[in-house]
Amino acid sequence: MEACHSPQQSNVTSYGATTLAIISLEAFAGMWINAFLVCVLCIAWVKKKTLNSNEKILLLLGCSRFWHLCISWVYSFLLIIYPNYLDVQPTCKFLLSTQNFCYCSSLWFSACLCVFYCIKIANFRNRFFIYLKVKIDRIVPWLLLGSVLLSLAVGSSLYNIIDKAQSNKRNSTGRGHFSEMCGKMDDVFFHIYFIYGFGFVTSFTAVIFSALLLLFSLWRHKRKMQTNSRNNLSMDAHIKAMKSILSLLIIYSINFVFLTSTLIPSTQEENSMVFLVYVFLYGFPGVHSLILIFSNPKLKKTLIRILSHVKCKVCMR
Repeated sequence: MEACHSPQQSNVTSYGATTLAIISLEAFAGMWINAFLVCVLCIAWVKKKTLNSNEKILLLLGCSRFWHLCISWVYSFLLIIYPNYLDVQPTCKFLLSTQNFCYCSSLWFSACLCVFYCIKIANFRNRFFIYLKVKIDRIVPWLLLGSVLLSLAVGSSLYNIIDKAQSNKRNSTGRGHFSEMCGKMDDVFFHIYFIYGFGFVTSFTAVIFSALLLLFSLWRHKRKMQTNSRNNLSMDAHIKAMKSILSLLIIYSINFVFLTSTLIPSTQEENSMVFLVYVFLYGFPGVHSLILIFSNPKLKKTLIRILSHVKCKVCMR
């Protein structure tokens, strides 16, 4: 707790300043995009008194991404500008566990959205799939509740792990306790990696599986239209949808690779690799939310109207 009373001095390198500037630009852009998404859906909720399943998932996804970017930016700012503030025990624990909760929530909400689209759009004759298609609107609230509870469990587990790690570090001050402390720290890092890895892998698996099923269904339907000589607007729409899903699949795959690389200690030792990883991770929430906005006609129309209104005001000045 001595860090609270010691004078805080900023010792920022040019590399740190550049990293913070780029991260800040991406974080604030992502926060604006997700805030727009949340505001539009909340206004629609007030007007209609209800939201459909797709809008519920988008609302929670926008909220989780907004707070994840906000907390991540605060953590990065303190880490680069005032690292001594993170030596204060409650600050580090709160920021990391809350950041983890928001990020896990966004991963699971995103996975729920992919599963929802797959069940709603894909066309399979399997009885279980037909049952899911009929019941999906009733299942979505339970999926969202489960995602929140699972993310809360992960965040609280990380809080307890960090608390134990800091307690071990404070208690193991003697030279004779060094090997014991290292063993405890190895266990701590193993638990952290396991928790993160479980969240990453399970959500990514759900996204990939849903996207591949949807791609297969659209591809099969496109072939049927080709055999029936239906080369019309419906065919173009299917091809466009397949391209969109394929591009999102590539983005998700790259995001998963970068997420996994954050768990590899050797990656953290290379400044150029760390810079590339975190630039992408900070940019992904905003870019993906922007894609979701432009794929939704109502959200796209509202965004274009706001941007044209802002443009007109700027031109008038």
